[in-house]
Amino acid sequence: MATVNAPRGMRDILPADKARRERVLTVIRERYLAHGFDEIETPALEEYSRLHSGMGGDNEKLAYNVLRRGMDAEAIREGADDAAALSDLGLRYDLTVPLARFFASNRGQLPGVFRAIQIGPVWRAERPQKGRYRQFVQCDIDIMGDDSSRAEAELMVASLDAVDALGLDGASVRINDRRVLDWMLDAFGFTADERPGVLITIDKLDKIGPDGIVRELRERDATASAVDAFETFLRRPQTMEFNPFGERQIRKALPGNAPDEIVDHLVGIGEAVAAGRGIEGDIPLVFDPFLVRGMGYYTGTIFELAHPSVPYSLGGGGRYDGMIGRFLGQQVPAVGFSLGFERLVDLVDLGADADAQAVVLVHDADVPVAELVAHKAALIRSGSRVRLERRVKNFKALLERSAADGYTAFATVSAGAEVGALELKPLT
Repeated sequence: MATVNAPRGMRDILPADKARRERVLTVIRERYLAHGFDEIETPALEEYSRLHSGMGGDNEKLAYNVLRRGMDAEAIREGADDAAALSDLGLRYDLTVPLARFFASNRGQLPGVFRAIQIGPVWRAERPQKGRYRQFVQCDIDIMGDDSSRAEAELMVASLDAVDALGLDGASVRINDRRVLDWMLDAFGFTADERPGVLITIDKLDKIGPDGIVRELRERDATASAVDAFETFLRRPQTMEFNPFGERQIRKALPGNAPDEIVDHLVGIGEAVAAGRGIEGDIPLVFDPFLVRGMGYYTGTIFELAHPSVPYSLGGGGRYDGMIGRFLGQQVPAVGFSLGFERLVDLVDLGADADAQAVVLVHDADVPVAELVAHKAALIRSGSRVRLERRVKNFKALLERSAADGYTAFATVSAGAEVGALELKPLT
């Protein structure tokens, strides 16, 4: 028998998995709403020119473009070498570019400082592999109109709160600033033209280590004296610090004479996060001078969400003060945090809602339809979720499947049974 699968890199979500995903989304959404963010929705499609304006970095290469309406085969052949001539729309590859366009389109109806929640699917023409899909859900919060450290602190406190609510205590945020990276590379002696390639290499530090970084920089023919200075810095003696975040720790992690303005901004974020979390001393932030993040639109603070149970990040974001101005014609500060929803779903187990009873009514074939509907309606009025199932020969398998679908109880229904008097039995 032939199989009919979802498109490669995409997947069907079965009922039990869909229910679990929705429980996780509900927790995240409730925590973000509690922190004063408002949910919005943007179209799945955006104009081709916006999706390919240079703001999306490498993601632009992975965009799915939509063929212009009304093009015949000859027109398609003539425009085969020009994607812009063939396409006027594309599927969004993230939620940040659409958000910038949304803010520019609706600014007159929004507050001066706008806190947005945006949750929805995005599409990228990735090479499919385990844990990497061509359609996946992003879960973002963003603050537009605030250039102070308060904005970053609000994002981090809200996101840490959401992760706590999912049962992942002990999460922390790795933090850096793109301005720190620019200053540091300049201090080592790398030229402006070299910086994009150098940052790509530095971003691999966790994977290939200092030796691999230095080797790759030399293979790139980066300025030799700059590579020597960077190698000396990487191999400098270091001592452990009790608290990984604070002015002393930040300056110790950088070459001498780090800019006061940037250090003060980072310290301010830490103090605000500590206050927002209601803690003293050990702030859940870790300064990482080699954190890069690949998106080219970041202009300042960048960060990633870490948890000791996994070696990969569970989210991240940063400040992108230059993006909205591309649409609006005037600069608007903006910063965002995106939770890695697909990773979180695989990591957490919230269980079923203990307060919601889900009942399977297993009925004989001769029970009149009117009686079945009456039994079901009575249970629904009492607050239960109800499914009707006709009795089958393999009764045990039916109950096991119902339990796997999230049902918690069952009752058998015979013809003439009194409505409201069914005996409910637990499924597990």
